[in-house]
Order: sequence, then C-alpha cells, then structure tokens
Amino acid sequence: MSHASHVNHPVEYAVAVERYLAASGLGTGSRRVYGIALATWAWALVDRTPPTGDDRRNAVPPSVPLTLLEAPRTAARLRDAFAARSASVGARTANRELSALGSAVAWWRAQGWLTAADPTAGLRPLPVPQTRDGTAKPGPHEVRAVLGLPAPLREQTFWHLLHETRAPIERLLALDVDDLDLPGRRTRTGAAPELHWGDGSARLLPLLTLGRVEGPLFTTARGRLSYRRAAEAFTAATRPLDPRGRGWTLRRLQDAGVTAP
Repeated sequence: MSHASHVNHPVEYAVAVERYLAASGLGTGSRRVYGIALATWAWALVDRTPPTGDDRRNAVPPSVPLTLLEAPRTAARLRDAFAARSASVGARTANRELSALGSAVAWWRAQGWLTAADPTAGLRPLPVPQTRDGTAKPGPHEVRAVLGLPAPLREQTFWHLLHETRAPIERLLALDVDDLDLPGRRTRTGAAPELHWGDGSARLLPLLTLGRVEGPLFTTARGRLSYRRAAEAFTAATRPLDPRGRGWTLRRLQDAGVTAP
C-alpha cells in the first residue's frame, strides 16, 4: 500500500464512492447510474431495505463506515439484499447494481482501503429473462415507469389493457365498446377468448368509453386505431426511458404483463 493511499484512506462509504467515481473515467451519465447503484448498497450494509419509486428520489442513504464491508456478516447481508433486490426491481437492474459494487470494491481493494476478503466474491449475476423480441424482460419498476408516462387517455388505456391481459395486440385493437363487461372487468360472453383485466384498466376504461355504447374501443379521427399507429405512439413515448434511445415495442410490454385472474 502506498503512503498516499494510507493518508487518503476514506472512513465513510459515501466518500469512498465519490473517490471511486472520480477516478473511474466513466461519462457523466454512467457516473450518475453507478452512484445511484452504490448508494443503494448502503442500505443493505445496515440490513435495511432501500426505498423505491418516488421515495427513493429524496431518500438519504444511511451513513456507514467503509470498513463495514469487511464485517463477518457482510457477505451474507449482500447475498440476501441481492436476492430481495432482484425480486423487487428485476434481474437486469439488480445485476447492474451488483456489477457497480463489484467494480468499486475491486478498486478500493487495489487502493489498500479494504484488506479482508471480497464480500461480493460469492455473488453471480442472475439470468435475465428474454421477451419475444429478444430484449431483456423489464422489471416491475420499469413497467411502472412506462405505465406512469404522461400520455393521452387512449394510449394509457391501451397500454394498461395490454399489460394486464397479455392478449394479442390485434385482439385488443379489434374490441368494440359493447364487447366490454365493465363491472365484471372482462369481455362479454361470446367475445372469445374471454379477457380479464386488473385495477389500471378498470379505472381507465370507463373514462375512455364515457358516453359511448358501441363502435371501436380504440379510435382515431378516421376510425379504428391501427396496429402501426399504436406501435409508433408507444415507441415514441417510451424512447426517453430506453438507454439505447430506441423505445419499447408493444410486445415487450405485453410479455412483461401478468394475466388478471
């Protein structure tokens, strides 16, 4: 260990994170993503569950000493936290957070700031489920972000219905208003196959069909909403959420859904 490393040895985990990011050579966007991921692990180090959604945005991570990474139970805590995190946000996000921590720990060990065994050594990335279009299956938080996008009522309703029923896209676009049993949260008998939906669609469908008793459920000024127009609107709306800047496909949202009971 160099004399400089010893003198500059940070006590706080958060300070060690700042120094790692400053030396990482990562771009601004990547440093931000790594910083959020590493802050999330601070909660695990003290056996606390990190906040999610809007609560996470303003939450202050617990202040913990860097040496807590060398405590006897830390490896087990990280293992349990990784399992819980993957269940909460999905394998892809959990794997990304694990990668960030592994890289940071390796750098801290190289500086001589950590000298015990690597507490992340026994953790391995989880397999990431794939959708039919070959992309990683989105985690629950990603789906919530998509369904929370500001969008016209027609798009909001269509997205929720697709996610909650996992029905063929063409089937949903072919629905008429009088196919719906709104109180029963299902399509009427005879409109086979019968579809069932959940809370999001149940909230939006009455608003979309207000004052209408027949005709296409999803309409445009020229008639029934087409597959192409629905797909283009969805991809454009979700582009800001895609790190690649391409946007989502409708099939990706459909594959992430769970059929309502």
